Amino acid sequence: MAAKRVSSLLLSRSFTSSLASRLTGGKSACQARAISRYSTAAALEEPIKPPVNVEYTKLLINGQFVDAASGKTFPTLDPRTGEVIAHVAEGDAEDVNRAVAAARKAFDEGPWPKLTAYDRQRILLRFADLVEKHNDEIAALETWDNGKPYEQAAKIEVPMFVRLMRYYAGWADKIHGMTVPADGPYHVQTLHEPIGVAGQIIPWNFPLLMYAWKVGPALACGNTVVLKTAEQTPLSALYVTKLLHEAGLPSGVLNVVSGFGPTAGAALCSHMDVDKLAFTGSTETGKIILELSARSNLKPVTLELGGKSPFIVCEDADVDNAVELAHFALFFNQGQCCCAGSRTYVHERVYDEFVEKATARALKRSVGDPFRQEIEQGPQVDSEQFEKILRYIRAGVDSGATLETGGDRLGEKGYYIKPTVFSNVQDDMLIAKEEIFGPVQTILKYKDLDEVTRRANSSRYGLAAGVFTQNLDTANTLMRALRAGTVWINCFDTFDAAIPFGGYKMSGQGREKGEYSLKNYLQVKAVVTPLKNPAWL
Repeated sequence: MAAKRVSSLLLSRSFTSSLASRLTGGKSACQARAISRYSTAAALEEPIKPPVNVEYTKLLINGQFVDAASGKTFPTLDPRTGEVIAHVAEGDAEDVNRAVAAARKAFDEGPWPKLTAYDRQRILLRFADLVEKHNDEIAALETWDNGKPYEQAAKIEVPMFVRLMRYYAGWADKIHGMTVPADGPYHVQTLHEPIGVAGQIIPWNFPLLMYAWKVGPALACGNTVVLKTAEQTPLSALYVTKLLHEAGLPSGVLNVVSGFGPTAGAALCSHMDVDKLAFTGSTETGKIILELSARSNLKPVTLELGGKSPFIVCEDADVDNAVELAHFALFFNQGQCCCAGSRTYVHERVYDEFVEKATARALKRSVGDPFRQEIEQGPQVDSEQFEKILRYIRAGVDSGATLETGGDRLGEKGYYIKPTVFSNVQDDMLIAKEEIFGPVQTILKYKDLDEVTRRANSSRYGLAAGVFTQNLDTANTLMRALRAGTVWINCFDTFDAAIPFGGYKMSGQGREKGEYSLKNYLQVKAVVTPLKNPAWL
């Protein structure tokens, strides 16, 4: 695959971008509900055979693929059908012990932290080259195991993975301390040292990208890692870690354990020989991880958790552009995105027009086998997530919100859900308060900026927010008033290797990506030496 520069535009839709599809008016919401125009053919046809074979299903410990100590395996399923793709080794506490021992030895005795930063950089760059070479196979594994559109995986996510690894490779030889002036005859310097063994737990919605967000900075800083994959999506991490070893990574530096949270995950978080934890997932699980850290060795924890991000459409908005961007903000990745714009606040002046056009856009959304071209939405990741989303939809109907379109499964096989739009949503409804993590757009009405700011900030979450306006003063007012880790103005889901990401409130602690992420994996040591007869101070 030819080298390419992955710009932030790959993961965004902006106010000035050409739209994927222009909307036209002319039909009322009632008419839209009466005409079912979902592109369902792909969901009803036989699934396409993925163009990749599953080669790696064992745990990767100390540079070798090994069976779980218990001999147990678990099935990973194709969300298009619910059928088994492969049986994967099920790691538990004993396997975590083995992985941590390998990581500890590689850190304390092995070459990784003792390699020059330049040598670590070269290994990470070779790794990025190998991933780029195997782009299509990796994307196919990700789609097969997760259900996301293949074009999204192949053209956006794997290239972004490569970009992230090259970004962190570039940082490896630029990490350094400082010389600090002191009030007296002392030479004072700070050292930025690797923290040690990092335990990392990644989610199922973006397995590859979360791998890069965590493994990249940890290795660039000279740490060793034990990575636990999500039980729903273990395959791509095993594949790319094999490539990392082909690139020259020493044995024991990165160990991958597939398994379940209450067993493998809890063992990793409680382990006394793990120096650092990083987790992406639900807020509820994040609380458990903090508790396990506190009850063991008080290891520092980085958390990227849930969200209920407001997307604010202002009075001056171009409604067609706002509808398209709000649609992308919510429905991207089947709605399984922690920062999804899942509370769409629309000014009362344009509310009715927005609802009508948002409904029409949802009806145009193509849903089906993610391996087919032009498919925008694949299945949800598994039956648990599928049923959870349908429960939230029923709760929305029961609470009195208006179901404009969708609200049910699509087809009889797999975990497909019709793109769903609710209007007349109130802040106290469950669908406006809790993270649905699915293709369900909730549209709320507001009167003025003070009101929408107060309502947007009333959530327990604070991961991200979107603002759609042509007024610079309005943009500046909201970007400072909204309590969120990221505020996108006239764009959404603009991700770049250098842009930090993380949340306020119960959306987490710490930042990932960019220079800020390096601080998660470094200790600062102050060294003080007396000076005798110094020429200067």
